[in-house]
Amino acid sequence: MEEIFIAIMERIAGMMPELSCIDEDYGQLEAGAEEDQYPVTFPCVLIGNTESDWNDLGYGVQKSESLITIRLAVDCYDDTHYTSGTYQKAKERLLKAKELYRILQGFQCSEEASPLVRVKNRDYSMPGNIKVYETVYSFTLHDESAMQEGAARFILP
Repeated sequence: MEEIFIAIMERIAGMMPELSCIDEDYGQLEAGAEEDQYPVTFPCVLIGNTESDWNDLGYGVQKSESLITIRLAVDCYDDTHYTSGTYQKAKERLLKAKELYRILQGFQCSEEASPLVRVKNRDYSMPGNIKVYETVYSFTLHDESAMQEGAARFILP
């Protein structure tokens, strides 16, 4: 899974240089402003919450049906109600979420993985004027890391 995480991180970094932080999601947003917590800067993308169902193919080879969650978090300090004159800021946030989707949809993270396919998305607000755009992608992964010695000749592609 580490190659999936790194590939996604590098793709986002290369195509969305305006992001201030791209990181593994370990609960930074939910932790708030705790003193021992590394501060999150915005806009940021957090990658994590991977979930896999594995099927054994034999001889130590497995294939997964996996999900990975990508969260774009943006601070919302602009007044965006219609008469404010700055309501376009809401549109900018939505366009940034759409751009992130376009960057990842169909992206193949490694030769052992199928392309990412969006299966679910949602947005929600958090305390501190934070808006989160969350997208879940599915992919399959072929894992031969525990393959038994000499078994390669018996495994069909």
